[in-house]
Amino acid sequence: MAVPTDSTPPTDSTPPTDGDPTPGSALDDAPGSTTPVDAAPAPAPAPTPAAGLRELLPLVRPHRRPLLLAAGLSLVGAAAALAQPALTGRVISAVAAGRPLLPAVAALLLVLVAGAVLNAVQSYLLQRTGEGVVLTTRRTLADRLLRLPVAEYDRRRTGDLMSRIGADTTMLRATVTSGVVEVAGSAVVGVGALVAMALVDVWLLLVTVTSVAVGLTVVVSTSRRVRKLSREAQEEVGAMTASVERALSAVRTIRASGATAREVAGVGESAARAYRAGVSVARVEALVAPAGSIAVQGAFLAVLGLGGYRVATGSIAVADLVAFILYLFLLVMPLGQAIGAWTQLQTGLGALARVQEVLALEPERDDAAEVGGATTAPRVPAPGSPAPLLELDDVSFAYPDGTEVLRGVSLAVPPGSRVALVGPSGAGKSTVLALVEGFYPLSGGAIRWAGTDVRELPRAALRARLGYVEQEAPVLAGTVRENLLLAAPDAGDDELWAVLADVGLTGVVQRSARGLDVPVGDEGVLLSGGERQRLAIARSLLSRPALLLLDEPTASLDARNEGLLRQTLAAAAADRALLVVAHRLSTVLDSDQIVVLDAGRVVARGTHAELVETSPLYRELATAQLLV
Repeated sequence: MAVPTDSTPPTDSTPPTDGDPTPGSALDDAPGSTTPVDAAPAPAPAPTPAAGLRELLPLVRPHRRPLLLAAGLSLVGAAAALAQPALTGRVISAVAAGRPLLPAVAALLLVLVAGAVLNAVQSYLLQRTGEGVVLTTRRTLADRLLRLPVAEYDRRRTGDLMSRIGADTTMLRATVTSGVVEVAGSAVVGVGALVAMALVDVWLLLVTVTSVAVGLTVVVSTSRRVRKLSREAQEEVGAMTASVERALSAVRTIRASGATAREVAGVGESAARAYRAGVSVARVEALVAPAGSIAVQGAFLAVLGLGGYRVATGSIAVADLVAFILYLFLLVMPLGQAIGAWTQLQTGLGALARVQEVLALEPERDDAAEVGGATTAPRVPAPGSPAPLLELDDVSFAYPDGTEVLRGVSLAVPPGSRVALVGPSGAGKSTVLALVEGFYPLSGGAIRWAGTDVRELPRAALRARLGYVEQEAPVLAGTVRENLLLAAPDAGDDELWAVLADVGLTGVVQRSARGLDVPVGDEGVLLSGGERQRLAIARSLLSRPALLLLDEPTASLDARNEGLLRQTLAAAAADRALLVVAHRLSTVLDSDQIVVLDAGRVVARGTHAELVETSPLYRELATAQLLV
């Protein structure tokens, strides 16, 4: 595998591209991940809306059976817990009265063991259900993230989206396991304990309720801030993840630019903001525990004092006081659990709000489904047919702020022909390909496939007829085989080797004993720039598209490999049409038609020889590249 090194650069390492920008650069003419200089920045995402239990219910509804079972076990466990103080009182009474202890002790032990078993089963069910909720949410979120309109990715940072499917969904587990069900179970135990305490002694109950109510008031008023602060903390974690993703994705450029220390400082500052947000959450949560502790200790001391007095005066028996204190413990324990669960619930709802923000986004729309259009793309016209395969009719495109990129562009790609788009940077060439692929909605005009408006065709059916090779030629982490099978999952090894031979990559793969299963590294880092370009072209050719869209196909090739690729494209054009964006005019000299774009308009069209004579702009470009 041709790995770029300091000592031996790849034979087809990236040559200069005559000033042509790469996608996402400041001069790019395609609406990419970074806003071009001639367009207003994309509007910032709206603030994350609040989420409540109503938004949580759709996520837990598919798991309602195990949740109901866990809730039922919680009720039975609550009954077992409530029975324990009464049985303990019976043991004390039996000792005081000299009655046999075995029946009372056996009943108490049975209830203790049963309660422990029920709690274990309930805990397992809740943990499994929590994992199920996280799995369902991640699958739903991943489906939505991968189906968003391309413009949505322009507005948002990749790392922040990754944080939502990772850290935010993980927090939902605690919401289910320590939140909803435990709050319900704790409420049952608490209510039961209060009823039992009322039956034992009303005055002791009033002292208890007064002490606990003071603590609960502080807890509830404090926990209201937890959800908001937790959501802000998750936003900062998402921003930190985005900063790390940004740095790692360009680590070689950062190292070469001597900017490592600055990037480390930037990520560190982002981590510091996440730290400060987390500390704010911890500060508020820290107020909850002391408030609950003071309430509990105050209730316990008050009960001991008043209870001791009432025992001394003969108002209640010692066994009743012991039972009341045990009921107080039963009230205190679920109360503490409920306070913790409520805090967890608020934290989880803060994370849920970020998940819901993405789920609320509309996925990429298929116009054909809305207007009742065709269910398949029209048949491809035969070569030589008068009907064009692809036609752009007075197409315009503008950014949301109204900045125009294309102005009344019209062109036709006949079946089996080669059409090239040339022009200076920022002319709108790459934007044309993005619009053909349906990545962005048209501002005006129409794009037709075999005479049918593409808005009346299913987007998936149309894209199945197109092959698209971006300028940066993305290569997915994995193996050569996995990359090739991306668009043609049923292709056999013979087809894979054949298409590799077509683009001159056979030797690269044969250098490894693993053959087609040789890894390419993250984003194809184990391949040179030219090899990544050719692998992307091979991937598109393998799907046998009727129209191949190529954005700077030779930008990363040396002269030798450019010649080889030109032969490949000539062979590919024998049974398919090509629409090629090129700054290097030598790539497209033999095109059937060359369309010259400038400032978003078509200013000339014709063959190379015709344009040299008739188009000053084309003649200038050709002269600069020593082609005239």
